[in-house]
Amino acid sequence: MPTLAPPRPLVDGPSAWIGAELRRRPEEWIYTLSPAEIDELETAIAAVRGRDLGSLTRADFPLPRLGPTLDDLRDEVLNGRGFVLIRGLPVEGRPIAASAAAYWGIGMHFGNPRSQNAMGHLLGHVTDLGLATTDPNVRTYQTTERQHFHTDSCDIVGLLCLKTAQSGGLSSITSSMAIYNAMARRRPDLLARLFQPFATDRRGEVPVGEKPYFDIPLYNDYEGHLSAIYSGTYIRSAQRFPEARRLTPEDHEALEMFDDLANDAELRLDMELQPGDMQFLHNHTCLHDRTAFIDWPEPERRRHLLRLWLAAPGARPLPPVFAARYGSTAVGDRGGIICEKTRLHAPLEPV
Repeated sequence: MPTLAPPRPLVDGPSAWIGAELRRRPEEWIYTLSPAEIDELETAIAAVRGRDLGSLTRADFPLPRLGPTLDDLRDEVLNGRGFVLIRGLPVEGRPIAASAAAYWGIGMHFGNPRSQNAMGHLLGHVTDLGLATTDPNVRTYQTTERQHFHTDSCDIVGLLCLKTAQSGGLSSITSSMAIYNAMARRRPDLLARLFQPFATDRRGEVPVGEKPYFDIPLYNDYEGHLSAIYSGTYIRSAQRFPEARRLTPEDHEALEMFDDLANDAELRLDMELQPGDMQFLHNHTCLHDRTAFIDWPEPERRRHLLRLWLAAPGARPLPPVFAARYGSTAVGDRGGIICEKTRLHAPLEPV
């Protein structure tokens, strides 16, 4: 057993937010696009119509009016509260190519796209593919199941809601910094265990030369920044590999306390994403979850979100241990999943 690192001082500042407080102040974290900003987006979309999304960069989406606002919102995500909800993108009754182009253009102002799976999807589709996580190589976003609180393998994750489910599918987020503070006050002994490496399942998406799981602490204190990386589901499923470090009773207790705090109604912030809502979230300081859902029987009505994984310029330094999952720790060029047969592309339909 490695020596456990002592927890650092409590996290002070906006990233350690409390959900119950933010529920009373939605104007602090919701930004609504103005008609003039939407018109500017429409102009930018028209200029790239017919071009492959995966080849487009921020320079292809000049947004003189909206761009500076997006830069401010990116700074709030990276250095402030850690998330923002942008509301009002027209998506209903529009071709998916138009909605995807607008979302891509906005996303490029937050960061550079990264591959979200072994297939190389730069534009992800969060929708039920009729799969289940009883298959150890299936990821939860491809099902109707609850996702449970986790982080994604990039600096910023973005979601655009196109269609909602018949019921369920609520988006929930929690500050991993607020969880840190709560554990430090209540059970610093368990918190210390979260600074040791945990084996985390790659779910069959294994880069060349890597193990089918990666080892990384849940909390990492590096160059003045406390960062979290977590998927309790995949930590527990990594126990299927005989060579992975066995979880001890104390590990289980620490992970269960972390999960309980992530789900705590006082700390958690729930939001019901509506068509046209875009959520951008800092993975290093926030966790996200989605409740299970019941979908519409008609294929054209089924729940559908677009997703971006982004490597952000101006992001924080990450410790070398992140390279096992991120491929690199270079700011602006890290994160994502690259395997032997990965081909980068931005599909407009679920695959």
